[in-house]
This record gives sequence, structure tokens and C-alpha cells, in this order.
Amino acid sequence: MIHKFEINNIKIVLDVNSGSVHIIDDLVWDILECGENASLEEIESKLGHKYQNEALHEAYNEMELLKEQGLLFSKWSVDKPEPVGQPVIKAMCLHAAHDCNLRCSYCFASTGDFKGTRSLLDEKTGRRALEFLVEHSGRRRNLEVDFFGGEPLMNFEVVKKLVAYGRELEKSHHKKFKFTVTTNGLLLNDEIIEYINREFSNVVVSIDGRPEVHDHMRKTVNGLGSHGLILSKAKKLAESRRQRDYFVRGTFTRHNLDFYKDVLYLADQGFQNISIEPVVAFGDEDYRLMPEDLEKIFESYEILAKEFIARRNRGEGFHFFHFQVDLSQGPCAYKRSLGCGAGNEYIAVTPEGDIYPCHQFVGDLEYKMGNVLEGNFNTEIQNQFRQNNLFTKEDCSKCWAKFYCSGGCAANGYHFTGSITKPYQLECEMEKKRLEYALMIKAMEQMQEEDPK
Repeated sequence: MIHKFEINNIKIVLDVNSGSVHIIDDLVWDILECGENASLEEIESKLGHKYQNEALHEAYNEMELLKEQGLLFSKWSVDKPEPVGQPVIKAMCLHAAHDCNLRCSYCFASTGDFKGTRSLLDEKTGRRALEFLVEHSGRRRNLEVDFFGGEPLMNFEVVKKLVAYGRELEKSHHKKFKFTVTTNGLLLNDEIIEYINREFSNVVVSIDGRPEVHDHMRKTVNGLGSHGLILSKAKKLAESRRQRDYFVRGTFTRHNLDFYKDVLYLADQGFQNISIEPVVAFGDEDYRLMPEDLEKIFESYEILAKEFIARRNRGEGFHFFHFQVDLSQGPCAYKRSLGCGAGNEYIAVTPEGDIYPCHQFVGDLEYKMGNVLEGNFNTEIQNQFRQNNLFTKEDCSKCWAKFYCSGGCAANGYHFTGSITKPYQLECEMEKKRLEYALMIKAMEQMQEEDPK
């Protein structure tokens, strides 16, 4: 399978199975139009009026060599990679708070309470959650815990105690915890920033971009805009981490389809690691994204990609999450087919100790997997997620982008289609377009390395 496309006057072909990316000219583009199995004679018959035979022969031979090397029209040797070994859990989203000091309009967690009772994680439940992770991690040494909410810094003292307990578990069980935190930034101060920099390997701060965009959706409990309360604190955090190991993460909605301006605004504020994600909304909200919005969304990605390149060339570059692409194809096929590992290698635990496949499933009782305090865990649900990969999803198996998105978000699939095996099509279209621009950026980097002028 191949995917060929043209962006910014650059023609590119991606060999899906090998992950090889080739910059091509009009001649190769036209030969590819003839089909995978077209003979040289057929190509000459179709294109002889447009190109000289010598050029056709040379391009044809080069393409045949790429085929032999497994870099073009490569074949997939395994239909459905099977899970290997016993399942292990290596990562946990630990909900330190089902409460929040903001009232964001688009919050999938119902402004922090996940459509339940506002509550804070207690130390006992948190300790048991960390023990549960260790117990189910098998021989896996490196474990990840993200403190999440709601707003986890509302429960900062318990977070600190749990990190300390995690360090004790490291010594007694020969494990290594990688702690991270996702915060709205409102409670950041010098003490908390110093602690985060000492104990957390990564931190995500939520900020949507331009003040008017941010304040429209992200309001305080009193209904006031929060941008002015957060920006300087987020800047201080980023600078104190020397612009490494953090992201400022925003959300774009139907109200700001020109979200490229928000990315560039954040870059202008000095942030080097930026992510702007499409809103997740599956009701009748006026901010939800619709198929008819795709044209404007794609336009934003196009403008952003061009400015991204221009700034990098001027020495003013930044990292945009969706333009970071691994052309090496990363780990083995089975690992790539599983994606984020939700429900299989990754779980979420609520302040009450309830276990769910990930934070976006919290409250969906059909997918409640157990409770760390009660000591039960539904391995049937775990196996259901373990078997749910891009090779078992009919729509995904035929898609050129499958090895990059790994089948998309299971929670979005469930909430939008009613099944974790069905991808959310709007998400798919955005992912494919982002990937095309990411590949174009990589192609331009390669061209500049070959010809620095």
C-alpha cells in the first residue's frame, strides 16, 4: 500500500508498510498512476507521449530496485499480530481530584466531577493505586503515573505524599516511577514549580492560546476569564524547565477554527512545546466540530505548517506536537498496532479507587474494570482492549495512516460510534491531514540537508 500526495509544491509518496517516505517528481508520480504492477511496456504506452523512453526506463528501474529493497509497495507478512506474553500494566492516570477551580465550557469531565460527586483522592486510596500498578506490572521496571483531574494541584499535599511513597516502592520492588502532572496552571507558585521540576519528568499546562479564545471557554468558578491568571505562571514554569519536558496544551473548537493563530500566539509568548487538540464533544454543543468544518481546519494546518517552516528557517522554531512524526516506525508492529494501550497497558484510577481503561472512559460503567481498594480487576475487559488493534478494525486495516495513529482513540470511537472497534471518522480525517503536513515538513528538512542553499 502506498499513499501519494502533494503539498507546498512537493510530491511525496509514503510506503505504508515499511514507513519509507520518498520525494518524487512528476515523472514518478505519473508512473505510479499506472498502477503497482504496470509493466514497462504499459508505462511507455501510457506515458510515451509525455516523457522520453530513456527517462521512463531510468525511473522504472529505480522504482523496481526500491520494490526489491522493500521500500515501495512493500508487503505485510503478518495479517494480525497476536499479543505476546502475559498482559502487564505500565502506566496509570491517577485522578488526584474530581474537582476543579475552573469551569471550562467544553470539559469532557463535566468541569471536573466526571458527572459524579466532587471529591479528592485520599492518601490510602492513592497508595493502594500505586501498589496495584506495581503488582500488575510484571517484569516491567519503568512505570508511569500521571496525576490528573479535575485539577490535581487542588490536592497537592496528597500528591506529594504519593510521590514519596512511590519512591519507597521503587526501592523495595526494583521499579522506577516516571511521575507527570496535567494542570490548568492556576495554582502554580514558586514552591509548586520547584517541586514539579524536582519530581516530575514532564508537565502539561492547559492554555488555549489568544486571551479572547482562552477566556471564552476557560472561566473561573466566578465566571471570569482565566488567561491572565495563568499565562505568566505557565511561562515561569517553562523557563524554569529550560524549555524542556513540558507542553502547553490547548483545545480548539468551532469558535476558533483559525487555531493556527493560537499556536503562533503561544510561540510568540516564548513557549517551545505546543499542542492544540480538537475538542471532544458528542452532544449538541455549539462548539462541537462538524464535517463541514474540515475545510477551515485543514486551512489552519496548512498555514501553520508553512509558518512553522518559515520560523524554523529563521532560527525561531518551536515544537508542535502534531508535526512530530517518527519515520523509523518506532517499536514492533504489534506495539504500533495497539496505540496508547488504554485498557490494556494503561488504566485510570478515580478518587474512589475505581479502575477504567483511561480518563475518558471514567463514568462509563460498562467499562468499569474494578476497584483498587476492593482488589478486583476485570481481565476480560483488559483482554478486549488488548485484542482491539488496527488489524482488527476493518476501517483501519485499509487506511494509509494506520501505523501513525494506531487505530485512533478508543474512547472517541465508543462515544461517537458506540464501539471501541469503530474509529471516529472526523478524528481520522484530521489525523490524516496533520500527518501529510508532518511528512511534508520532514521532506523539506531532508531537501535542505541535501542542498543547504
